[in-house]
Amino acid sequence: MSKNEMIAMLLAGGQGSRLGILTRKIAKPAVAFGGMYRIIDFPLSNCINSGVYNVGVLTQYQPLRLNQHIGIGIPWDLDRKNGGVTILAPHVKGGGDSGEWFTGTANAIYQNIEFIDANDPEYVLVLSGDHIYKMDYSQMLEYHKKNNCTATIAVLEVPIEEASRFGIMNTTEDDKIYEFEEKPANPKSNLASMGIYIFTWSKLREALIQDSKVHPDSDFGNHIIPKMLESNEVMYAYRFRDYWKDVGTVESYWQANMELIKTLPAFNLYEDFWKIYTNTDHQPPQYVGANGKVKMSIISDGCEVYGEVYNSVLGPEVIIEEGCVIKDSIIMSKCTIGKNSIIDRCIIDEECTVGENVKMGIGENVPNKDKPSIYNTGITVMGEDTTVPDGVEIGKNCVIFGKTQTQDYPDMKLESGMSVIKEGVEI
Repeated sequence: MSKNEMIAMLLAGGQGSRLGILTRKIAKPAVAFGGMYRIIDFPLSNCINSGVYNVGVLTQYQPLRLNQHIGIGIPWDLDRKNGGVTILAPHVKGGGDSGEWFTGTANAIYQNIEFIDANDPEYVLVLSGDHIYKMDYSQMLEYHKKNNCTATIAVLEVPIEEASRFGIMNTTEDDKIYEFEEKPANPKSNLASMGIYIFTWSKLREALIQDSKVHPDSDFGNHIIPKMLESNEVMYAYRFRDYWKDVGTVESYWQANMELIKTLPAFNLYEDFWKIYTNTDHQPPQYVGANGKVKMSIISDGCEVYGEVYNSVLGPEVIIEEGCVIKDSIIMSKCTIGKNSIIDRCIIDEECTVGENVKMGIGENVPNKDKPSIYNTGITVMGEDTTVPDGVEIGKNCVIFGKTQTQDYPDMKLESGMSVIKEGVEI
């Protein structure tokens, strides 16, 4: 593949509101995953492993942490004079005095036509920045070229009873797409769009310009793809048969992390031939104390474990003090869990402190009173830089955010489904 035969445009501006408090301060692609990684590491690593060395990353919501993480692309070998990684944020155009937000997936690409034109690619790969998977995009490109088509859309076979939750591609026997249905009540097939597209750039460029005149919120699924089909453009479905996970909810995020821990994980982080790269500081080695126990867990560099950790994922520099029991939980970087505390089925965001003798994740599975649609599967979540005082008992589906104190917990308890939010923020 020549340098600019294909460039990637990685959509990483999503708020990820279904992750609740975890995306209070950062974009969803910047959320930590699997201990030492962030979600965006996976599509970025796929690019470099596939030989795609020119990547535009389109940011919007809370981009600071994402920008700091990507930097100039060194961990992914994307610090290149010709190509490399470029951060593309909404910006002022044409001498105006105000910028324009990206208002749809296709609109985001449309607003960056000049960037793409400057790289003069033959093909454009459009990706989402918030899925967990390994995929060789060069094979998808070969498929696209073999079919001599305008667009190739990666699809995943889903159970037919779940197909109504997805954008569904209806195809002929040779996988040529003849119809696209967005979340159909009665799906005709089970080929769900993964939001991964390869377009022949000349065709996409024309479609983006035309659609921008009609839809200011131009979107691939709602506008561009249906219009291309209507215009009889040749489009093919590319079947993907490996692990893929949309970690867009608290439950799916927790589940995907837990799947990494299995003896034979469905998604393997340890394959030499398809490495996942990340931007990480050099940490001291992990340490397990004399009374420490670790079973079926991922423990990142710099962790100190003096208690017990079972079936959990610990980010860098986490301290688990004497007498603690951590079960089925995700604890992100630079957290400290105080002596004799019990953490069960919880997600604890970065730089949190849990006091001594705390019990978290106990009691009945009662949906959260404020956001039952987000917190309803028994997982209690602590937001970034949150403190919980000594001796508190916290139930399931609870949300805690801020520097909480003893007086925030009546009778030293937070019942299942309740929240303590110290700042006036959405949970």
